[in-house]
Amino acid sequence: MTTLTAEPLATLIERLYTQASAATSPVLNDVSNEERERLMHSKTEYRELYGMLKDLWLPVSRDTGKLLYMLARSVKAKAIVEFGTSFGLSTLHLAAALRDNGGGVLIGSEFEPSKVELARHHFVEGGVSDLIEIREGDALVTLASGLPDTVDLLLLDGAKALYGEVLKQVENHLRPGALVIADNTDYCPEYLAHVRSPKNGYLSVPFADDIEVSMRLG
Repeated sequence: MTTLTAEPLATLIERLYTQASAATSPVLNDVSNEERERLMHSKTEYRELYGMLKDLWLPVSRDTGKLLYMLARSVKAKAIVEFGTSFGLSTLHLAAALRDNGGGVLIGSEFEPSKVELARHHFVEGGVSDLIEIREGDALVTLASGLPDTVDLLLLDGAKALYGEVLKQVENHLRPGALVIADNTDYCPEYLAHVRSPKNGYLSVPFADDIEVSMRLG
């Protein structure tokens, strides 16, 4: 039995996925597909887009959640940074891995206040709040300082156009062998070009449809 599969986390995660699948965003229904695509690729209007998405959970899939747990366990992660907390489903999977690794810290960033408030409630309910520090605001500010000297795993699952910028902020903290997991990378050609280029110090492979798993080399 693991923290992920034991109570209270197992039942909580299943309930949250059910809630996530039922969530809707009436505001987003009035935005054309073309405008959504433009905003997804914008490095300046991402706040506008994610304001429209504030009622949607935008969680990682169940399989991706399990993958995050497995990868964090496999590298014996003690320090994790997450870009894009939303309502906290990915965070719960990673925190479960920290618990089963003997403890540690997860620093997350989320700029939607209502999501931060509810995510913190979920962390308390799941019994992992002592492992998690959520920083409210733009990650280009909140993750620019105050990170652990050594980071074992970075999850990128916020505004897609900012993946490269967030990686640069955390990069000097990544230890050799640290993992960077990026979700929805079909929106991130510049990021993929960076981590897939041998000169930039990563070994990187695509996983599933739109996940990129990269290892920081020594």
